[in-house]
Amino acid sequence: MTPLTENADSISPATLTFELRFTSTPRGARLARRLASYCLDSWGHPYDSEVNETTALIVGELAANAVTHGRVPGRDALLRLTRYDEGTERLLRIEVTDTRDEQHPAIKPAAPATDPAPGTENGRGLLIVEALARTWGVTPRTGAPGKTVWAELPLRHRP
Repeated sequence: MTPLTENADSISPATLTFELRFTSTPRGARLARRLASYCLDSWGHPYDSEVNETTALIVGELAANAVTHGRVPGRDALLRLTRYDEGTERLLRIEVTDTRDEQHPAIKPAAPATDPAPGTENGRGLLIVEALARTWGVTPRTGAPGKTVWAELPLRHRP
């Protein structure tokens, strides 16, 4: 399997996309994280690079949220990575789409009153995404029920 595909309607030859449908299970979320890391490695960002490790963390959090809070039995989730150029920057957009549209994550700045209680095992995923990504958000899924939670990372400045 080669996750390196050029986007057919891309304007820039630097635009690359990778898509993976994964089961809405913890095993599917783990597969999404591991294949995202493999994809970044094939795009020239080695496994031990900061951008690869950051991508793996963000994909892991978004995929875990999708299978925990966005799971609909019998329906898959979707991971999409898009590398593209914007001005002088090369960016990576990470998208995880699930099929449940009634539960949306709150988009608000982290505040002490909303931070998870010390010692709890969950509730920090989107705080991690917010800290690592340049920007993130939620958009409705087009053409079907669901939502897409996305994050963007700078890869590097173009020459």
